[in-house]
Amino acid sequence: MGLTIGLAIVVMLALAGVFALLLGWANARWQVEVPLQLRQLQDAMPGANCGGCGYVGCAEYAEAVFKGQAPPDKCPVGGAAVAQRIAEIMGVELGQTLPYRPVIHCAADYDARLKRAPYRGEPTCVSANLVAGVQGCTYGCLGLADCFEACDFDAIEMVNGLPRIHYEKCTGCGACAKACPRNIISMVPFKAERMLVVACSNHDPGRVVRQVCTVGCIGCGICAKLNDLFNVTDGLAGIDYDRYDPQMDFGPVLEKCPRQALIYVGKPSEKDLAAVAGEKLPGRIEADFKTTVDKTQFRG
Repeated sequence: MGLTIGLAIVVMLALAGVFALLLGWANARWQVEVPLQLRQLQDAMPGANCGGCGYVGCAEYAEAVFKGQAPPDKCPVGGAAVAQRIAEIMGVELGQTLPYRPVIHCAADYDARLKRAPYRGEPTCVSANLVAGVQGCTYGCLGLADCFEACDFDAIEMVNGLPRIHYEKCTGCGACAKACPRNIISMVPFKAERMLVVACSNHDPGRVVRQVCTVGCIGCGICAKLNDLFNVTDGLAGIDYDRYDPQMDFGPVLEKCPRQALIYVGKPSEKDLAAVAGEKLPGRIEADFKTTVDKTQFRG
């Protein structure tokens, strides 16, 4: 009995040794040599694998850069520092880079949304967006926190049914924008830490907007009359961000907006905080909005 067990152990050890030799030979024989430049690119990546660059992960983005299929400034998490390092590795000039951050095109919390109907379906924005009549505004935030759940960096907080972005925590990965079924979150190049936006996405006539929301843009055009940076298209105000200058005086426009649809988003400076101490700041970038009724046939 002891001899049999001993013989079995010897055979197993011999087989293990043979397989180890075979695996070692195979690894050396078919090993894929990674170019030094590609290894440097992989090492330069932040390792977040968030997909904000448009690729599956950091390794895939590094390979795309190495093959000349992607620019060096597509990593929202790494920002300018990683972009500069990638440009140095690739030996290319890096132009001006701006951090991309999400902007929510809605300022209506639960209290500002009129004509809300009870919703008893699955508590997600994706599900609620398939149901007509959930709320009066067919363009606005549904408030069921899909963007909050998608954020891995604790940068979104739900306040009375409306997401608030903590820009000091935001990496610009774009997960929240992808999660929003109404596409009311856009990734925007920030020319400054604070950006003025139009926090509304409703293209309906002003009288309809008033019936469903207390803060929605009514397309009155006052902003466009006071500042040529603004325009009103299809009943909705917009800002020409190509000409946007953070140093411009937007005070008159903010003061005259009858619906407080213009707000600042981002990280305020100490000077900004001192200027608006005790006040609620009364911010628009076009997005590919999708509403509950986009694919609904009217049978009334």
